[in-house]
Amino acid sequence: MRRLLPGLLVAASAALVAWLCHLAFPAMPLLTAAVALGIVVGQIPALRPALAGPLSPGMKVAARRLLRIGIVLLGLKLSLVDIASLGWVTIATTVAVVLLTFVGTIGLGRALGLPGHQPLLVASGFSICGASAIGAMGAAVRARDEEQAVPVALVTLCGTLAIAVLPALWHPLGLSNVQFGHWVGAGVHDVGQVVATAQIAGTAALAVAIVVKLTRVLMLAPMVAITVAVERRRSVEAEGPRPAIVPLFVAGFLAAVLLNTFVPLPEWVLSGADIVQTALLAVALFALGASIRLGELASTGWRALVVGLTSWVLVAGLAYGAVLLG
Repeated sequence: MRRLLPGLLVAASAALVAWLCHLAFPAMPLLTAAVALGIVVGQIPALRPALAGPLSPGMKVAARRLLRIGIVLLGLKLSLVDIASLGWVTIATTVAVVLLTFVGTIGLGRALGLPGHQPLLVASGFSICGASAIGAMGAAVRARDEEQAVPVALVTLCGTLAIAVLPALWHPLGLSNVQFGHWVGAGVHDVGQVVATAQIAGTAALAVAIVVKLTRVLMLAPMVAITVAVERRRSVEAEGPRPAIVPLFVAGFLAAVLLNTFVPLPEWVLSGADIVQTALLAVALFALGASIRLGELASTGWRALVVGLTSWVLVAGLAYGAVLLG
């Protein structure tokens, strides 16, 4: 514990700073602020020896274990009843947006030669739920921290841009308030970014955006399970170590969803879990952001940026089509 404490304290303190930034600038989601702060800290040469030395054990625990616990608690935000209320057309089109973005981004990433698990991780972040999905998928397939760095940087950049770009397109595209909320929920990456973008259109738009977004979040479990099954098959063929069929944190996430759906939990339990979940993810995403070296973006050249921007346009375009169908 003595080895872990310095890194955990730094990550927790940074999450507090990110929260203060969010209070000062409410349009900036807390988790986006946490990732961005981590990225900034990771670029400071004077801090790198500490990040790679005494702070490293605690930061790694924050980026991995605390992230998984936060994802489990994220399940308590989801109710199958709320999702069912969207209707089968909205649910079907939302699932289609996730699948098409996921497959399309992986295909483009591989075609452009992104290394290792990067195509998979970029696809997870853009199609499902941002940096949290990248961390979850990375943990499931045992991706290295370096492989997660570029996808996290890309999804943070594009998700932040979406907060400004989508509202500017709202009226030119002729969308009603509720349609705008649907578009934001289906096309923006992180839950906090969805809230920041959709709230300008009113409470009805925000409510629709959140439910549609959480429907995408629910896709995290099956997408991880399917990916792990494919990875296990490949590892058998390569005679390497096999990942678990269903990672424990994914099972916990599903259990939390079912608990919130079928058990009438007190409001104080849900509110408390939401606070803890947000705090854990803020700590974890700061630690994940601090592992990013922007020089690695340059090492993949234009390829990673093209994949990220194309995936962003793809998910936004498909989401717009889903709104029109709905």
